[in-house]
Amino acid sequence: MATSTALVAAATLASTLLGFVREVVYAKFYGASWELDAFLAASVVPVILFGVFSGALVTALVPLFSDYVTTDRRDEAVSLASSLIVVLVVVLGVLAIAGAIFAPWYVPQIARFPHGHALTAIVMTRWLMPTIIATSLCGVVAALLNAYHRFWAAAVQGFVANLCIVAIVSLTQSRLGPYALVAGALAGAFAQLAVMIPPFLQLRPFRFAVDLRHPGLVRLLHVLGPIAIGSAAGQIALFFDRFFASVMSPGTISAMNFAVKVVGFPQQIFVTAIATVIFPLFAGQFAHKNRPAMRRSLVTGLQMVIFLTLPSAWGLCMLAGPIVQTLFERGAFTPEDTVLCAQLLPFAAVGLVALAGNVVLTRCLYACGAVRTAILISVFTVALNVALSLAWLPSLGARGLLLANATSQSLQTLALVAAAQRALGGFDVRPILVTLLKVGACSIVMAFALAAVQVGRPPPAPNTIARITSLGEHLLFGSFVFLALARLVDSSELQLATDLLLRRRPRDLVPLP
Repeated sequence: MATSTALVAAATLASTLLGFVREVVYAKFYGASWELDAFLAASVVPVILFGVFSGALVTALVPLFSDYVTTDRRDEAVSLASSLIVVLVVVLGVLAIAGAIFAPWYVPQIARFPHGHALTAIVMTRWLMPTIIATSLCGVVAALLNAYHRFWAAAVQGFVANLCIVAIVSLTQSRLGPYALVAGALAGAFAQLAVMIPPFLQLRPFRFAVDLRHPGLVRLLHVLGPIAIGSAAGQIALFFDRFFASVMSPGTISAMNFAVKVVGFPQQIFVTAIATVIFPLFAGQFAHKNRPAMRRSLVTGLQMVIFLTLPSAWGLCMLAGPIVQTLFERGAFTPEDTVLCAQLLPFAAVGLVALAGNVVLTRCLYACGAVRTAILISVFTVALNVALSLAWLPSLGARGLLLANATSQSLQTLALVAAAQRALGGFDVRPILVTLLKVGACSIVMAFALAAVQVGRPPPAPNTIARITSLGEHLLFGSFVFLALARLVDSSELQLATDLLLRRRPRDLVPLP
């Protein structure tokens, strides 16, 4: 797990860095504007459909494919994947056409823009519909490759997609205006699918055949419905965020999006890598009925999540202004946009640890077959999120929306921990609490150190090089303080990270029960 996580983390880091370049390009050409608001609103329906179908498929398929692979039935796994691909092309193609036809009806319900802005969002939505097919097929192929423990192609697909988006938006923005965003998204979606095809074909020859009686397809249909409901619940939260923000001043949706993207940086680098590797690991351990190993993997995964995300959250809160200014303030992104985004960033960062922990906990429950429990918790979380958003929106505005997300996700973490306790027959939470206390204390001291340094130093010169240099110095200083303190308190997670970097055999963080 450690070696695969390191490889996936490296590929994810490259993809995430380029994803940041993509956001910088968006900010440069469009800023926090109604054009970018329209694009983000138009992306809601494709993203929701992708989350429901592709997200549910991947979640259901990884344990299924892992079962076939670990029990030497690999031909059945590839046969199931081939049948699914053919079915998805037909079903999602029909959905994409229907989504384009009915866009004038539902887009104004998603975002309450003025008439001219709404027309732009409708056109964008229609052009974005084919991305549903590409991203869903990527999900099926990625699930199969992960079951074979071939993570590289799935990890680099984001890099290829972001590269296409950056290139196309930069080259066509002057001619296409806001529709360059759509062109980039379309090219990126199909480019990442092209990356996934060669390693898939290396497993077995693809067959244009549909076996509707395949045992795996029957098993998939039994669990796909509940998982789709859970995936839809998660995507509905995004819908309500965009819906509530659309009635605020132009650029609010864009500013929230930039804040969330910055917070997602540490999650995408580290947590996504951990979750990608740990899910098939959970599934294989469950197939072999190795509950002690699952307990150890879950505890280790949560410890690493806390170690990586808690100091990141504190750092994002303390350096919100310099981070936003350095990354985005150029071109159409004005100093006023920087102030707005920097004010939102801490409210998004406060939920980072819970959001990351939920990824690992949910993967564990799905691998154990506790699908309905995970779904009920997700539905409750969305309902709570909407209620809190309605309560805090009048007084806090966009900050209330982000705070509602963080609060509901934190409560979701507690519920998922209780559910995992039942699914695994109990596991020792004391190592997790010890990690939380140690890493929390180190992070707080680091935050005070960063605050003291910012007070004592003059602001950087108003140019990109000076801002990058100043921010880099702050990040290095904060990292040094945190790592020194972690070494002082003998953090076992730091030892694991060191082993990964030096490619040594990692020491067990938690003994087998």
